Amino acid sequence: MEYTQLGRTGLKVSRLVLGTMNFGPQTDEATSHAIMDSALDAGLNFFDTANAYGWAENKGRTESIIGSWFAQGGGRRDKTVLATKVYANMAADGDAWPNHDKLSALNIRRAVEASLKRLGTDYIDVYQFHHIDRSTPFEEIWQAVDVLIQQGKVLYAGSSNFPGYKIAQANETAARRGSVGLVSEQCLYNLFERRAEMEVIPAAQEYGLGVIPWSPLHGGLLGGVLKKEAQGKRRTEGRAAETLADPASRARLQAYEDLLDKHGLEPGEAALAWLLTRPGVTGPIVGPRTPEQLTSALRALEVELSEEVLAALDEIFPGPGPSPEAFAW
Repeated sequence: MEYTQLGRTGLKVSRLVLGTMNFGPQTDEATSHAIMDSALDAGLNFFDTANAYGWAENKGRTESIIGSWFAQGGGRRDKTVLATKVYANMAADGDAWPNHDKLSALNIRRAVEASLKRLGTDYIDVYQFHHIDRSTPFEEIWQAVDVLIQQGKVLYAGSSNFPGYKIAQANETAARRGSVGLVSEQCLYNLFERRAEMEVIPAAQEYGLGVIPWSPLHGGLLGGVLKKEAQGKRRTEGRAAETLADPASRARLQAYEDLLDKHGLEPGEAALAWLLTRPGVTGPIVGPRTPEQLTSALRALEVELSEEVLAALDEIFPGPGPSPEAFAW
C-alpha cells in the first residue's frame, strides 16, 4: 500500500479511501465487517462515512456498522483514519425541527455527539461538512469546530461538495481566527466528470487541502459498462441509463473501453489509476458492495498508465482546461 500526507497535514493516509455508503443499504453487517477487515489487512487505513448513510428510516446505520466493527478490538480503531460528515437532517421522518440539520454550532454539537456514540469511539479524525450551508457564517462554524478540537473529539476538519470560492472563504476565515481550517475536500471527480479541475482542485491545492474524489467510476459507467451490458451482466438505471441513452456519451464510453482493451487494461482499475496520477489527489473513494469489488479496486494501485494511454484518455474525455484561461482570454 502506498501512503501520502492528507493535504498540508502530517496525517498519513492510504492512496485509496474505503467508502462505506453501501454498508447497511446494500451490504449486510457481516459482509461489511469482512470488507473492512480485508481493507485493513491490505494496508488501506482511510475510511470514509457520513452520519446520514443508511438512508431513509435507517439514517446512521452505516456508522453503527463501523462502530460494531471497532468494538471487535484488535487495534481496528487505532489503525483506522476515520472520516465522517455532518449536514443532513438526522431526525426521523415527521419529527424534524429547526436546527436539526446543516452547520449551525448547535447542530454540529448535536451531530458530533451522535456520530461518536454510533461509531463507538471518542474521536473523529476528519470531520467533514457534507455540503455548504448558505445560512451559517464560517465564524460560527469554526467556533464550534475549534471547541471540538480542544475537547479532542475532532482532529481535523474537511469539506465535501464545496465550490472553489467556499474553500477560499472557509480557510481565509479560519486563518483570521488562528484556526487550522479545512484540510481536505471530497468532490465529484472522474474521467467523465472533470469540472472540478476548473476551480475546486486549484483552490484545494492553493490552500493545502487533499482532494478525495467520490464516484471515481461515475456510477459504474467507467467500469466497463458497455461490455457488461452486452454480456447481460449489468442493467443500468437512473443517471447511468440516461447517460447511455445519449449517443455522444455512449460513443465516448465505447472509445474508452476499446482503448483499454487494446492495452490489456481493466476499465475500472484504469479509471482509478488515472485519478492517482492527477495533481492534488490524495486518493479516490472506492465503495465496494462485495469483497471481490474491493480486491479489484486494490489492483488499481499496481496499474501504470503509459503516456500514450494518458494522452488518449485526455482525447476521449478532455478536461475543461486551466482556470481562468478555459473561460476567459
